[in-house]
Amino acid sequence: MYFRISHWIGRKLSRGLYRVRLGFVDTAALARVPENATVVFVMNHRSNMDYILAGHIAADQAALSYAVGEWARVWPLSALIRSMGAYFVRRNSKDDLYRRVLECYIAMATQAGVPQAVFPEGRLTRDGLLGAPRLGVIDYMLRGFHLEGDRDLVFVPLGLNYDRVLEDRTQLLEIEANARKPSRFWTVWNTLGFIVNNLRLMGKSGWRRFGYACVNFGAPVSMRTYCASRGIDFHKLDATSRKEAIAALGSHLMAAVGGVVPVLPVPLVAAVFLAHGEAGLSELELKADVNELIERLEAVGAHTYVPRKDLDYAVGVGLRMLTMRHLVEEKDGLYTPSRVELPLLRYYANSIAHFLPAAA
Repeated sequence: MYFRISHWIGRKLSRGLYRVRLGFVDTAALARVPENATVVFVMNHRSNMDYILAGHIAADQAALSYAVGEWARVWPLSALIRSMGAYFVRRNSKDDLYRRVLECYIAMATQAGVPQAVFPEGRLTRDGLLGAPRLGVIDYMLRGFHLEGDRDLVFVPLGLNYDRVLEDRTQLLEIEANARKPSRFWTVWNTLGFIVNNLRLMGKSGWRRFGYACVNFGAPVSMRTYCASRGIDFHKLDATSRKEAIAALGSHLMAAVGGVVPVLPVPLVAAVFLAHGEAGLSELELKADVNELIERLEAVGAHTYVPRKDLDYAVGVGLRMLTMRHLVEEKDGLYTPSRVELPLLRYYANSIAHFLPAAA
C-alpha cells in the first residue's frame, strides 16, 4: 500500500501543489550512520502537508512510522496518512493504561529498528516560529534504546519550509486575543471554500502552484556518541535527572532542526518588508536588501534556497506570491505591506526568525 499507492499519491499531491525541492543534505554524515541503526527523522511542524512531503521525500529509503494527532482522523486524510505509515495518538489522554501501551509500542518499534519520524513541537506552529519541544514520544524511544544493545539510535534533523502554508490563516486565528479554536464545521467549510476557489482559478487558467516547498537534511545525532560525550545512560538516571536530560536532548535536537530549516523566497521577502515597516520599496531596493539578508543568514550557517541560482528570479517569485495574495500592495512602482495583513506577513518571516535573533 505504502510503496505502490500512497507514495504515488503523496508524490503527485506534493508536486501538484508545490515546486518540491530537496535542498541541503549532509551526505558525508548520513553515510556514517550504521546500517542496523534505528533512524528517527526529527522535524519542524509547519503544515499538515509535512506528513505527506516527508513521506514522499524519504520513501525511496524507508517507510516511516510517525505519530499524528486525532485531527487527522478525517476522511480522506485519515486513510492517506495511515497508509503512509502513521499511527494515531490521543495526545491529551490521561488514561495511564493507554499511555503505557503507547510507550511499549514505540519502545518496541525502536528496539526493532523501525524507521520513524517525530515532530518534537507536537503541533502545528501557530505564529510561524519554532516551538518548544514536547518530549513524550522521544522519551518513549529512549526507553527502547540501550547503550549496550545491538542498535544505535540516530536522530536525523530534517527542516521543512514553504512559500505558502495551506493552513496559515487558520493557525493565526487560534492566537488572536480572545479567539476561540475554530470548530470542525468551520474548518471543513473553510477548506471546501479554499478548494472550490482554486478549482475556479484552474477553470480560468489562472491557478498557480503555491511556490516552493523545500526539505533539508542535517547531520545525524547518534545517541551512543551523545551519551558518551556527556557521560550519561538514560536507563540509569533517576526520574528527576532523566527529565532534565531529556529536556537537554530536546533542546539540542530542536536547535539542530532549526539550523536546517530552508530559507525560501517568500520568507526572505516578507522579512525585508517587515524590517522596513510601512516604508515603500522599489523592486531594485528590495533585491538589494534581500541580497544583504541572504549574506547575513549564510554567515550564521543558514541554508538558502535560491531558485535557478538566480536572485532576481527568487525575489520575483517571493514578491509575486505576496502581491497575488494582497499581503503586499504596489503603487507607483513602490511596494508596501498591507497593514491588515501584517500578522500573515510576520508568520512567514518568523519561519527564519531564529537565524536572526537580534531582528526577531
